[in-house]
Amino acid sequence: MIKKLLCLLITGMVFTSALAQDVKFKVLALYTTTVEPDHVDFAHDAIKYFTDLAAKRGFTFDSTTNWKNLNDDNLKNYQVIIWLNDFPQDELQRTAFVKYMDNGGAWLGFHVAGYNDQYTKWPWFLSFLGSGVFYNNSWPPLPAKLIVDDGNHAVTKDIPASFIAPINEWYGWRPSPRLNKDVKVLVTLDPKNYPLGKKDIIREGDIPVVWTNTKYKMLYINMGHGDQIFTSEIQNKLFENAVIWLGARK
Repeated sequence: MIKKLLCLLITGMVFTSALAQDVKFKVLALYTTTVEPDHVDFAHDAIKYFTDLAAKRGFTFDSTTNWKNLNDDNLKNYQVIIWLNDFPQDELQRTAFVKYMDNGGAWLGFHVAGYNDQYTKWPWFLSFLGSGVFYNNSWPPLPAKLIVDDGNHAVTKDIPASFIAPINEWYGWRPSPRLNKDVKVLVTLDPKNYPLGKKDIIREGDIPVVWTNTKYKMLYINMGHGDQIFTSEIQNKLFENAVIWLGARK
């Protein structure tokens, strides 16, 4: 009986060890500590969240503030790249990222990572994001009701048809990414939120908050301002679905 129990214990330990070594994919998150404090708070919370998630789901998660790691030699080691609170502004980094995406890499961008205006001067990224330019925002950060556009997508699996997202600064885009034939919108700001804000007010418009450009393995998520983003189990599940979907895509 004791020998049998020992055998079962050893078998279980071997199986657990095998699972731990079964790395499904590798993720690299890049962030900056010299930007708006609320964006730094989000990045720190995101790193903790994804570190814990990686241990639970069996993928590898690395993070860095060194954007020079956006180079050909380093990017080939990762299946998913996350921009937490910034974006590359160096031409070498931009070129390496374009090459990475054109060759099947995957990208997840949060909040200000998708920011672009007349000063960005990166036409490829504008097209990549779905052609929408930053237009307006709500301020101060507030919770908002969100509507799931497609409950059958892997990113929105097990997410209710609508839910209240924690406080966030919400971005509006013009034109709406939804108008791009290659964009699939997954979650939208409920118009019933309007007017949204107190100082800067969003009063109208179609405002997607989660979408993918179907020409790439990519996902943009508007959430990412402040230290409350990871306080919702529903929203956290959406983040989990997002990174697993991107990492598993062929």
